[in-house]
Amino acid sequence: MPKWISRTIHTLSGTTFRLILVMAGLLMLWGILAPLSTIVWWLNQTAESLGLAEEEKPDVLRKASITSSTSAINCYIVFLPGVGNFSPDQITPGEKYFIYQLAQRHSQCVVVRDVFPYSVFNQDLGSQELLTPWWEASKESDGILRNVLVQVRNLWRFAISADDRYGPIYNLSIAHTIVDRMNAAYPIAQSDRPINLILISTSGGTQVALGATAHLNEWLNARLTVVSIGGTFEGRAGFNDAEHVYHLQGDRDWVADLSRVVFPARWSWTVGSPVNQARRQGRYTVCIIGSYEHSGAEGYFGNEISPNGMPYVKQTIEQVDQLPIWSIDQPLTSQCPVQKTSEQ
Repeated sequence: MPKWISRTIHTLSGTTFRLILVMAGLLMLWGILAPLSTIVWWLNQTAESLGLAEEEKPDVLRKASITSSTSAINCYIVFLPGVGNFSPDQITPGEKYFIYQLAQRHSQCVVVRDVFPYSVFNQDLGSQELLTPWWEASKESDGILRNVLVQVRNLWRFAISADDRYGPIYNLSIAHTIVDRMNAAYPIAQSDRPINLILISTSGGTQVALGATAHLNEWLNARLTVVSIGGTFEGRAGFNDAEHVYHLQGDRDWVADLSRVVFPARWSWTVGSPVNQARRQGRYTVCIIGSYEHSGAEGYFGNEISPNGMPYVKQTIEQVDQLPIWSIDQPLTSQCPVQKTSEQ
């Protein structure tokens, strides 16, 4: 027997390799069981709570008051974070600063930042009793345990949202959460004038945001815009329901590029896919906005100084602020924002 074969067999029989196989098996089992929470959520709903009964709207909207169109609040900014997040209340300091600055600049908008796009019950990962010790340990850890457990778990939910079998139910649950948290932030009024609903998302949150748009578009009298900041998505859900989708991406963000390779609907020669139809019709705009990485200090919400002379997060704020999305009377265009420098 050749020596290299003998060495390979010896390596594969080692404790480390067996541990890797066990971990891989557990992760696969985790993925297989991931849809269970979605099924449990569905089984606990009624036709009325789902908006499938006579009035065809969720409870919170059936109870909404009818008001005039003169309210000072006519805009909602709903933020859906990426797969590294642990709970509805946990977003990074850079994301908090980003949302806070947008709220300061647009006083007519209410900010909704407590939607967790990786839970049908909008609960943090520690809410599952069986896995609570693992989640608490990962929450306190700054290293591999946190990154692997949290991101792998949330990536499975991203996959469910993109799945034809479980995605419709999962995305319905997130749409319910969005409406509920919008109403909690500022009561949703029934009016002849549409509200301005802006879903801002990053990383895997973009797939979930797009998945929820069909239901939001049906339930709400709203102009619905999706702003993807380095988002990953499969290219079918949402593009026939959102008024416009803006995808802002850095030229060093290989994670966002990966979804263009993995999902066939994103391929340019799949001409009939919703994302490619939206692109041709001017309802989907891709903007390369600078030298960003997907995350970290040089990511969209990072504090390092960009080549433009300002922190990356401030540059992201300027890019999003220049989009034609902030007034219901402002027409949505396919034009990308102009990059600003610290001298401008």
